[in-house]
This record gives sequence, structure tokens and C-alpha cells, in this order.
Amino acid sequence: MAIALNNGFKMPIVGLGVWRMEGKEIRDLIVNSIKLGYRHFDCAADYKNEAEVGEALAEAFKGGLVKREDLFITTKLWNSDHGHVVEACKDSLKKLQLDYLDLYLVHFPVATKHTGVGATDSALGEDGVLDIDTTISLETTWHAMEDLVSMGLVRSIGISNYDIFLTRDCLAYSKVKPAVNQIETHPYFQRDSLVKFCQKHGICVTAHTPLGGGVANTEWFDTVSCLDDPVLKGLAEKYKKTVAQIVLRWGIQRNTAVIPKSAKIERLKENFEVFDFELSKEDMDLVKGLDRNYRTNQPAKFWGVNLYA
Repeated sequence: MAIALNNGFKMPIVGLGVWRMEGKEIRDLIVNSIKLGYRHFDCAADYKNEAEVGEALAEAFKGGLVKREDLFITTKLWNSDHGHVVEACKDSLKKLQLDYLDLYLVHFPVATKHTGVGATDSALGEDGVLDIDTTISLETTWHAMEDLVSMGLVRSIGISNYDIFLTRDCLAYSKVKPAVNQIETHPYFQRDSLVKFCQKHGICVTAHTPLGGGVANTEWFDTVSCLDDPVLKGLAEKYKKTVAQIVLRWGIQRNTAVIPKSAKIERLKENFEVFDFELSKEDMDLVKGLDRNYRTNQPAKFWGVNLYA
């Protein structure tokens, strides 16, 4: 099952996020997920594991497990490389051992102090606050992203963590429209207005943190996961599915792509088995009532500034 992007390319609606994956774990993760049917992989320069992902992909291609054209590979421009878009993209391609990307995203709508192409550092000033570069506009960054398309380095470009105002601006100044806006959205943080705005204007929404972050965000940000919600647990019993499957199915029925992460083979399998049932309208409405406007991904912990304020 895939979502048609505004440029004609198709993106599998379920993908695998590789944040906080490393070493041999990555190799096994990629190979096993391909065997299970995954064809969409969500990477980022900032995850600092593109080289390991690239080795795993090369092994999969060489072994005949899958062909390059069968996969949809996303990676992202880090904040410190907004003034070096082409170089950063080429650096990611080299690490991933690919000739082109299916999708390249602006990871966050902020340019920060350059620390070297691909270094993906978040330099802090003497005050302990993120060193934001005020000389590079998001429009300048976007036009450099557009150049990647004409150069044949990427097929689609998009944005990530953009609100309605920034998305509207991007639509206004773009020659190549953003194909995707990747945002945090899950039952506790539904962001219905932003999702509908994007979809109305032909921008596909991809849900990062589609399960509310689970253990990872609880560890890092001390947040609460929607997977423990009694209403969702009740739906899981009703449909004889796991809570995670209910949440992912809800996301799919909103016509958003979902990119859960897991290093466990049984979870990988479970997260992909979401196409053999459908939530009723009544149950979709039930989940809609769980919204808390509750963000679980909180980079302010590392940056000393809340960019969402």
C-alpha cells in the first residue's frame, strides 16, 4: 500500500525509522525488515548511522534480496548544513552507497552554526543555547533543495517539523512543491489542522513517532506513551490486535504514512501486519477523542531553547 506524492512518485505507507540504531543491529534490522516486506526506510544524517545503513543496503542489493528501484529511501538535511545543501546531500548519498534518494527532507526549520558537512553537530553558544544562524533563510535552503531535483540527486524533496505557517510560506516561494511534511503525530498529538492543511495542498504527511515515542522518548524526554491508554487497549482487544497495530492502523486511515522504529524482529513483523483489518468510523472517532496536544519529542532538552514555543 502506497501514497501517491504530488510529483507522481509513490511512497509506501508503512516504513521503518532507523533513529537510535547502530552497528550490527542496523545490518540485521535492514535485512530482516526487507524479508518481512518493508520497502520504505527513513534515515537522517543526524542519526549518525547512514554508513551502516548503506552497508546493509549494499548487502541486500548484492545478495539479490531486493533491487534499488524497489526501495524508497529517505534521509534528511541537518540544521548545521543549511548553507551546504548539495554537499550534505552528496555526503549522505556516499554514506548510503546510493546514486539517488527517493526523498530528501529539511529535518528542522532552523539553520544553525555550520560544523562541517555531515558532522551534524548542534553547536551551543556560551549561554548554552543553540547557535542559530540568522543569515540563511528557509527560502534559500529550499531553493538549494530544488537544485538537487534538477541535478538528479533526489526524486522528491520535502520538509519536516514545519507548522502551518512555515508550510504555507514554503508553498508560496517554492518552484518544486514539498512532497512531504514529516511531523510528530499520534493519538495524543493529532495535529488535525496541520494534517488537513498539508493534505489539502497536496503535501503528504508522514508521522514520525507514530506510536508516541514508546520507550525511547520515555527514556530521553520522560514522556508518557499512548500505548498504555485504556481506550486503545480496549480497541486492541476488540480487533484482536496489539495496541501498536491499532495506533498504526489509525494513522494509515488518516492517509498519513507511518514510520515506526523497532529493533525486535517480532515487533517489525507486528508493525507491518496492519493491512488485514480496518477501524470503524465510530472507533476512528473514539481515537480522535484521545487528543491531548501532547508532544513527546522534545529537542529543547539538548538545544537550550524551545523552537516550538
